[in-house]
Amino acid sequence: MVLFCDWSSLMMSSVKVECVIKAGALIGEGPLWEESQQTLMFVDIAGQKIHRWRPTTNQSESVETEDFVSFVVPRVSGGYLAGMGRSIVAVEWSTQMMTSLVELDEDKPNNRLNDGKVDPRGRLLAGTMGRENRPAEVQRQQGSLFSVTSDLSVTKHLTQVDISNGMDWSLDHKTFFYIDSLSLTVDAFDYDSDSGRLGNRRVVYHLVEGEGLPDGMTVDADGRLWVAIYNGGRVLNIDPETGVCLQTVSLPVTKTTSCCFGGPDFSDLYVTSASLGLDQSERRKQPLAGGVFRVSG
Repeated sequence: MVLFCDWSSLMMSSVKVECVIKAGALIGEGPLWEESQQTLMFVDIAGQKIHRWRPTTNQSESVETEDFVSFVVPRVSGGYLAGMGRSIVAVEWSTQMMTSLVELDEDKPNNRLNDGKVDPRGRLLAGTMGRENRPAEVQRQQGSLFSVTSDLSVTKHLTQVDISNGMDWSLDHKTFFYIDSLSLTVDAFDYDSDSGRLGNRRVVYHLVEGEGLPDGMTVDADGRLWVAIYNGGRVLNIDPETGVCLQTVSLPVTKTTSCCFGGPDFSDLYVTSASLGLDQSERRKQPLAGGVFRVSG
């Protein structure tokens, strides 16, 4: 396990970072490349919007939601699922209709959903957290991690979570990677794809206090992790087998929130960011805060 990254030596000169969507999002999050449409989906949690952007035409569309919206994923049957408030909702894009399917954390009205992703078998994993007083300041250990199957059966896997966040699976689907942001760690679990059960939790990477918070995460074609560091202005490329940080990509905003790969050959890394919580001075220094960035090279 490694505790730090040598940013200067690991930053590669060929990397190009550009802001492709000047969204000005309060909390841009949950980027997802929809391959069939060649579009990038993402949400603005506090801005209560789901966005869809097509790189080839640079056209953006959005749908407004009635509550904080924390993630969006496509459905096999068409349309999308989104995490809105504490509910999993079905979203019909063309009509902007939203139908609540199941509510989580019913006994915790101050909670809301945060990150969510679909596993290789089609289960939706989604986590919760307490409502924030200020960005990343929450009542501790109020969140949980759930899975929801296509028949809407719900399983609770973890409790006493602070901020349920980044998740993804290893290439062989046998390991589930997960982030509870305030723990400052990236964790791994043994994952049973048949049952969806988690086991053998361990830490694969640990940030130092003051480096920022690990937030959203994705896995690349080599099985390595890319982790957005909130209040850290960068994305780390981590080898989960060795716990070594292989590369750091710096961005011109501090509140980097999540990332995903996309583009015709999945060679572009898209990174979302937030502007909520920046004071006027910080906003002047970070005019692109809340934008979506494309990292290439």
